[in-house]
Amino acid sequence: MITGAHTIIYSADAAADRALLRELLPDGRAVDAGGGWTIIGLPPGEVAVHPTDGAPQHELYLMCDDVEATVADLTSRGVVFEGGITDQGWGLLTTIRLPGDGSLGLYQPRHPVAAG
Repeated sequence: MITGAHTIIYSADAAADRALLRELLPDGRAVDAGGGWTIIGLPPGEVAVHPTDGAPQHELYLMCDDVEATVADLTSRGVVFEGGITDQGWGLLTTIRLPGDGSLGLYQPRHPVAAG
């Protein structure tokens, strides 16, 4: 029986990215796995499989109820975003810039949500 999913983000500055994720996910449970390895709990999630003509890839998106309010709140706390908010039809999308040179998607879904 599957009991959960574990997501790994590779980073050039893991400590800074962990700190930002603690800021983004303040209600998430975090544990110290030893040796400085912090594992941060995520909100309920879902997985989708999209077709591709190229090499398979994986992406991580955080979801919110109001992307404009969330971006304003996080920006006021020093979180950096790339580009603006775009309307993709299926939702309103923006990108969070991670300190370790990575990124996370943030979107307000307009489709039915399986996470609960």
